[in-house]
Amino acid sequence: MTEHHLTVARTARYYTLGKFSEHTRNVWFCLHGFGQLASYFGRKFTGLPDEQTVVVVPEGLSRLYLDNTYTRIGASWLTREDRDAEISDFVSYLNTLYDQLLTPHSSAPLHITLLGFSQGAATACRWIDNGHIRVDRLILWAGFFPNGLTDIINPARLAGLETHYVYGLQDELLQRLPDTDTYIDRLKADVPNLLVTTYDGGHRVEPAVLNTLLA
Repeated sequence: MTEHHLTVARTARYYTLGKFSEHTRNVWFCLHGFGQLASYFGRKFTGLPDEQTVVVVPEGLSRLYLDNTYTRIGASWLTREDRDAEISDFVSYLNTLYDQLLTPHSSAPLHITLLGFSQGAATACRWIDNGHIRVDRLILWAGFFPNGLTDIINPARLAGLETHYVYGLQDELLQRLPDTDTYIDRLKADVPNLLVTTYDGGHRVEPAVLNTLLA
């Protein structure tokens, strides 16, 4: 068999919290983790919107059933199957969303935060590396980068960018690592300006911890 690829139109779903206006100054793009839906993930950020702040929660293009009863549904940004094509697809989708929402406000002094949780953390890095998003602050929350950040993004793109790595001390995914400290040290070596925040908790976004980053 000979493998081929065909680019087709897709209907992507996203959610917003807050409304764009002439007062908008802060825009958050928040990328969910594997098996999550944007409608549920977005609830973590209901405390952020105000007159100056809008939160955008895109949803991954691929959906899947999460149990054998076919009742729970989640979304994914990519799998290892046909990975390069999936990366190209979600970068194109996110670029289009970014342009559609922000072009009408291009003259405003917008501060843009990109937050990626779990699988969304790697997605955020790939978007920065392959797309044309302008970012003022990057928050990588419980992302898993087994070969370091250099395997996902050119570290030069993060130089001078306020970059955070946040994780729970009881995170069930990171606890699988033989040595969490060595893992964090590797990330710091890749990105010397990396700011690390830990908290007592598991593999989830904690709004209270998010508020401490903004204080």
